[in-house]
Amino acid sequence: MPQIPEKIHELTVGQLAARSGAAVSALHFYESKGLISSRRTAGNQRRYHRDALRRVAFVRAAQRVGIPLATIREALAELPEERTPTREDWARLSRAWRAELDERIRQLNRLRDHLTDCIGCGCLSLATCVLSNPDDAFGRRASGSRLMVERRQPDDRACEDR
Repeated sequence: MPQIPEKIHELTVGQLAARSGAAVSALHFYESKGLISSRRTAGNQRRYHRDALRRVAFVRAAQRVGIPLATIREALAELPEERTPTREDWARLSRAWRAELDERIRQLNRLRDHLTDCIGCGCLSLATCVLSNPDDAFGRRASGSRLMVERRQPDDRACEDR
């Protein structure tokens, strides 16, 4: 990894990519989404302030845990320009995101725990299927595909018995 002397306060897109581990295209994308910023030289080349290194690391860490880019952008907007996110910033923001991540974990655990049932059924017509459409209002009246239940013949109950 190329070393950047301390006295250099701006990085080219290539230097930022090399130091951050992010592809140049990802950096351009982050910039287009307002996650990082650059200035243009007289030759129209991008130059990033050194704080972009920490911001890119922040963005990538947040993405790895599933935080949407819009949420990350809002968090970074709370920081003053050209200030790197600190450990305290990360702690404050991660506390705010904890409930969202806990809910995702609950959903994934539910999916994992009930996936075998649905694969075994094949038609997703279990009487208590929490995966096929858990918030379906018709679910209180009948199980399985709601449209199929309404149209099927009275003796066509083979799938429900599985």
